[in-house]
Amino acid sequence: MISVEAALAQLFALVRPLGTEIVPLQNAAGRVLRVAVRAERDQPPFAASSMDGYAVCGTPQIGAKLQVIGEAAAGHAFHGDLQPGQTVRILTGAPVPQGTSRIALQEDVTRDGDAITLIAPFERGTHIRPQALDFQSGDQITAPRRLRPVDLALLAAMNCPNLTVSKRPDVAIIATGDELVMPGEQPRADQIIASNAFALKALIEAEGGRGRLLPIASDTRESLHAVFDLAEGADLIVTIGGASVGDHDLVGPVALERGATRAFYKIAMRPGKPLMAGQMGSSVLVGLSGNPVSSIVCAHVFVRPVLRAMQGLGAWPLPTAMAELTCELPANGPRAHFMRAVLGPGPSITPMPNQDSALLSVLAQADALLIHNAGDGARRAGTLMRYIAV
Repeated sequence: MISVEAALAQLFALVRPLGTEIVPLQNAAGRVLRVAVRAERDQPPFAASSMDGYAVCGTPQIGAKLQVIGEAAAGHAFHGDLQPGQTVRILTGAPVPQGTSRIALQEDVTRDGDAITLIAPFERGTHIRPQALDFQSGDQITAPRRLRPVDLALLAAMNCPNLTVSKRPDVAIIATGDELVMPGEQPRADQIIASNAFALKALIEAEGGRGRLLPIASDTRESLHAVFDLAEGADLIVTIGGASVGDHDLVGPVALERGATRAFYKIAMRPGKPLMAGQMGSSVLVGLSGNPVSSIVCAHVFVRPVLRAMQGLGAWPLPTAMAELTCELPANGPRAHFMRAVLGPGPSITPMPNQDSALLSVLAQADALLIHNAGDGARRAGTLMRYIAV
């Protein structure tokens, strides 16, 4: 067995960032920006009013009367210079006229026809947003980065309609085993519903990949070869089940028959000891346990970082955070334990009482994987522990 860290390092050695494509801004949510983008204009592109009121020149005193010579609204500038004794009715977001020194708030004046009278002193601020207050022409958004909704708003304001992003990793998902049927089918008494693949597909797509659910492969070499044929050309092939050494565990032997090279087999973690990885043709191959919880936990720990590396985000494990343990933990054995856990205020973290790796309902209640390192001693309540948010 090798450690989780060694397994990740060997997986990253198999991965190269994928190529890029240009997509319109409206289709870029969640994609990985690969080429830095520069703003084509200032924001705001002009000095703008931040309040509804009246643009004034200088600092008139309370009781001063000013002549209203026009109006400015968002998208409708006042074209002319403002002189002392004059004012322009102005609305939020409108360009301020030349000669404006501040905005008199509309509640601080009275208006009679084409004249206003100041009835309150000016506040400390001018209520004018300077040109380029937010960003300047030429400022850039760096790459690589996963594009969030706020990034798209910023890019739109920068007037960048098209972006160069990573191609989506094409991921073929292969569930194996005579015991499996798809949801909606009628299983025999000795069969179960295939479930892991649906979690993996959702997880893959949340990381920017494109998951393809291939037909279930039965426990024969012929069936596995046929489904592997459907997976050819994928950037990543993820198999579920059949990766151990039982009589019906054929994923490894069939992959080797197809010319695959194995990077490692078996890792010192639980759940998920029988994890296999290697290269098959142009595809990275990851063989997960058929155990529902094991496959999903290993997908978080290994598949998600691989997908990020493929999109140019670097070869890094998933980020972890720290939380205070709410109960005692016994000493751990020789395998790192990724315990299903629930986060609380503080933050605090509580491992689920039942860590059976077959219980999907327990994993569904968890929002974190508490990491109990291999060989780690007993831990007291109050100890800070690392976790992965899931």
